[in-house]
This record gives sequence, C-alpha cells and structure tokens, in this order.
Amino acid sequence: MHLSAKKWFLVIAAASLLFITAAPLPASAASTPYESYNYNYWEEAVPAPAAYVPKLSISGADIGIGDFLEPKDMVVSASGLIYIVDSGNGRIVILDDQWKVKNIINEYEKDGEKIGFKNPSGLFVDEEEQLYVADTDNGRVVVLSSDGELLRIIEQPKSDVLASDFKFIPLKVTVDKAKRVYVVAQGIYEGIMQFDEKGQFIGYVGTNKVQRDYTEVIWRLLSTKAQKAQMVLFIPTEFSNIDIDAKGFVYATNIDPDSKEPVKRLNPSGEDVLKRFGYFDVLGDILFRRAVGPSKLIDVKVLENGMYSVLDGNQGKVFTYNDEGDLLYMYGGKGNQIGTFKIPVAVEHLGEKQLVLDRGKSNIVVFEPTKFGASVNEAVKLHYTGEDKLAVPVWQEVLRLNSNYDIAYIGIGKSLLMERKNGEALEYFKLGMDRDSYSVAYKRYRREVMKEHSGTFLTMLIVLAAAWLAFKLVSSRMKKRKLTMSDFAAQTAKEGRSL
Repeated sequence: MHLSAKKWFLVIAAASLLFITAAPLPASAASTPYESYNYNYWEEAVPAPAAYVPKLSISGADIGIGDFLEPKDMVVSASGLIYIVDSGNGRIVILDDQWKVKNIINEYEKDGEKIGFKNPSGLFVDEEEQLYVADTDNGRVVVLSSDGELLRIIEQPKSDVLASDFKFIPLKVTVDKAKRVYVVAQGIYEGIMQFDEKGQFIGYVGTNKVQRDYTEVIWRLLSTKAQKAQMVLFIPTEFSNIDIDAKGFVYATNIDPDSKEPVKRLNPSGEDVLKRFGYFDVLGDILFRRAVGPSKLIDVKVLENGMYSVLDGNQGKVFTYNDEGDLLYMYGGKGNQIGTFKIPVAVEHLGEKQLVLDRGKSNIVVFEPTKFGASVNEAVKLHYTGEDKLAVPVWQEVLRLNSNYDIAYIGIGKSLLMERKNGEALEYFKLGMDRDSYSVAYKRYRREVMKEHSGTFLTMLIVLAAAWLAFKLVSSRMKKRKLTMSDFAAQTAKEGRSL
C-alpha cells in the first residue's frame, strides 16, 4: 500500500497529536491556571514553582442551602468553623471544616422583636466564638453569642470629634483581646474607628497620611477658583479591610492604588510598625500591564509565624509576605477556571490551606500547599521561632525545588551568621543579593581574620623591628669602622710627608 506525501503528513500529524494529548502534563501545569513567579533583587519577574494549587470550589448549592448572593466576607474561627457573610441573602452561614452546615443566622431577637440583617458586609469571631457583625445598611455592629443570641449593639456613636451629620455605616470589624472593637466605616478618612468593650466610641487609630503632589500644589497657587474646583482634593484614603494578630497589632489595607503603604501594621498608639526590609515595598505586584493597572489590596489575613497574605482585588492574586516584608510567593489570577477569580473579596486560612471567597462566582476556592509552598512555610516558621539551624536543611530543600529563590540563600546565610561562620555566610548573602547582611558578615569576618592572625602579625612585626634595629646597629658600626680607617690612613699619610 502506497500513501501519498500528503496522506503521510496527515498520519504523522494525527499520531503526534495523539501522543501529545496522551502524555501526562506536569502537576503544576495541570492544576494551576495561573503563572507562578517571584521578583528578584533587580525587580525582574522570575518563574517559580506554584506554592499553592486549587483543590476544590464550594458554592451554596454544593452544601445544600441555595446559592450565595453577593457574599462579602469570610472568617475562620480558632475552633476551625468557617463563617460566610452571605450579604445578599442577609445571613451568616456557619460550616465545619468538612463543609457541613452547622448553623445559619439571619436574624436575632431584641426586646421580643425579630430583627434581620441588611446587607451585612463584615464579620469577626473572637476566641469565645462571639460574632461581631458589621450590619451595614442597619448602621450598627451586632454582637451575638455562638448560638445567635444578642449580647449588645454598637450603634450611631456620639462624640465631639464627629460631625453633627455623621452617619455610621460599618463595613469591616475586628476585635482585640481587651474587647476593643475596630471598625472600618464608609466615608471615614480620619482612620479606623475604635470602641471600648461597652461600645463607646473612643477615637480614631491609624490615620492615612496624604501623599501630596507638590506640582499640583504649585498649580493650585496659580489657578483660578473655577480651576481649583476641578482639581482633586487632598483627602486621605479610606481603609478597605482589617485583621488583628495574636499580639494585638491591627493590620489594615487601604483602597488607594497609588499609596506607598497600602498595608499597615498599627501598634496600640496607631503608629505603623510594619517591617519593609524586602527588596521592594509591600505593594503586591510591582510590575503590571498598563491596561490592568497596579494591585489594589482589599483584604489582609494574618497567618502564623509573622506571615500575612494580602488579596489583590484588581488582579485577583494573593501575595504572602514574612514578618520582614519579603514576598514569599503568590497565586491566583482573573479567569473562569478553578483557582482564578472574578471578584475576589476575602482571603482566609484553615490550617495549611488557604481559602478565597469570590463574590463574582459566589463560591469559595480551597487551595492546598505544594511541596515547595509547605517547605517555604516550614522554613519561615523555624526562622521566626529562632530555630535557624533547623531551618537550613529546609531552605536547602527549597533551593532544590527552586534554585532562584533568593530568600532561601539569605535564610541559610543568617543561620551561618548566627553560628559565627562568617566566611561561609558571605557566599550565601552574595547569592541572595542581601547587601546589608553581607556588610555585617564581612565586618565580622574581617575582625575574625585579624584576630586569628594577630599572633603571626605581631611576630612578623617584632622580627621586622629586630631586623631594622640590627641593620641600624651594623650600619652604625660599619660607619664608625670606616671613619677609623679613614683617620688611620690620613694619619699615615701625614707622618709619611713629615719624614
């Protein structure tokens, strides 16, 4: 049987296509519909293994309670219960860690009257499983027991620092161990509202500073009243979300994409103490397509061991940092596949898993760590708890999975520095492009070398000094001898002439 060249080509093409479709895809390619990367010292996006991959998505219909409608927040309590603020349906849905419905709260009783939620937007659950619900359209924060029993209500505050026409519209809420309540409210530019345990307003915390454009200031001085009216006012930006860590520090994000500090860590005095020691500031993506725009950080979740994740509502990505401000990894993106989002609104964690609530798709996506992600988390934990020596083999495993991971080199270098192996630490800091740590290691290494060779140096100095003294002594004697011989010759010559 003879086939034409065209038929042979079709046969080969079909066989090639069959081989390609039958061949298994790499795990990361098959399970991550988004690019995984990190940024190096030169602010270049470097490909990296996926740290988290999507496992499943959960909708209201999947758990038998009907579709979620415009969900806006999600919280995982200390006991592992998952709370979803199903805003459009005016309810709080409570699930266990197996995604079984535990309870649904859509109303509470006050003075014998049943009161329902109106567009609730935020939620916090404390260690006692008490719920703090930001009941937005009702203009109040409702505090409920784990069974849904009303404990107290924080309503329209009264204070001399508030305008007479002020309207309380709470959006997000968090609570510290002293039961102080922090509220992000709509239209508030002075900062985060703070209430005591009785619900009394006690002031603002963490005011966003205005980033002035001095070119516009000059133009304002030269402009007419009509032109000034068209210009942008220097108004501080609003906060978009808040969370709190075990030490009582409040983490907050603001909605200004041009802000140099879109994430803050506020101490009890309201000062921003977030560490920003990484290659670049905590900004989300530092490179982006102009058509998409910069990151817009809309949520922050405090993890364990000083780590925290921020949610980029603009690009649909989650960025995770360590306590020093180093970007550890990112995942996610905009799209229709599982693991990508339409309108992400909240990020949470359930053990090692991370959860993202997508308002656009009305579902929750569950992500699990890969070997790479789990190794990074473990190494960061060991470093944070002071177990740097134990972190070294974990960092080495990270480098085996990704040889371009600068933070691993720096982590090993810091461990070696703690062990006073300054010379070895120098090489790792050089590979990790950590100039500050390299300078510290170099100074210690130089001091170490000088101390180690100080005996040899002093011996050589003594030998050189002795040689110099011997040379001077011999030279002096030879000079005297030369003078004596000269005098003798002169005397002999004188006596010869006299004879």
